[in-house]
Amino acid sequence: MSETVSRFQAGTFTPDPRPATRTAMLTAQTGLELKLLLRNGEQLLLTMFIPITLLIGLSLLPFGDLGEHRVDRIVPMVMMTAVMSTAFTGQAIAVGFDRRYGALKRLGATPLPRWGVIAGKCAAVLIVVVLQAMLLGAIGVALGWRPGIGGLALGALVIALGTATFAAMGLLLGGTLKAEVVLALANILWFIMLGIASLVLVGDTLPTALSVIARLIPSGALAYALDTALSGSIDWFGVAVLAAWGVVCGWLATRLFRFS
Repeated sequence: MSETVSRFQAGTFTPDPRPATRTAMLTAQTGLELKLLLRNGEQLLLTMFIPITLLIGLSLLPFGDLGEHRVDRIVPMVMMTAVMSTAFTGQAIAVGFDRRYGALKRLGATPLPRWGVIAGKCAAVLIVVVLQAMLLGAIGVALGWRPGIGGLALGALVIALGTATFAAMGLLLGGTLKAEVVLALANILWFIMLGIASLVLVGDTLPTALSVIARLIPSGALAYALDTALSGSIDWFGVAVLAAWGVVCGWLATRLFRFS
């Protein structure tokens, strides 16, 4: 009897039970998180509709004494609001309820490490923030905003830093407290930080001590640093404040983050 000739190379059907590479896992997790963000109507309300409404309304309505080119002061403020809404409030609430319903617990049983879950969420948030910045920037230009190329480059760096900082804060909040507590606390902190950041619009009339205190809060630091960056300068104090908040909250998130 003649020997059977195999049509396949040796080892073709040999099991190879290895986890995917870190790059592949991170890419897959980022894609999943991005789809969840874009499909969530409540998230879109926070990330798109509210900032757009604020930008158009504050630019066209005679609110406050913001000078002749009021849109130049309003665009950085609204972009800060968009970053805070997406990276902090929306992120914290989503993580809190994912933990409550067991979605993160199932992720914890996969080869995906804890840092991969956090990095995937942060990367998805950064992509959404980039889309927000492009959309708000286009609307700002239509309303008369005319930033320089250098200011746009510096502004992009500040937005990236602010996104990382607020994402770390959101993951820390959502990954450590109960969902109901996260829901209430995230919204309360959103209003408080928005109020503090709004002081940047009237910063010229504030006492020095109060202005410094406002800039020690992440929202105030981002609003002031972004306003300065889009003007072509660097607010090193604000950059340092954002970096410090980001490092501390990121470290705490990796230590205290719970999947259930």
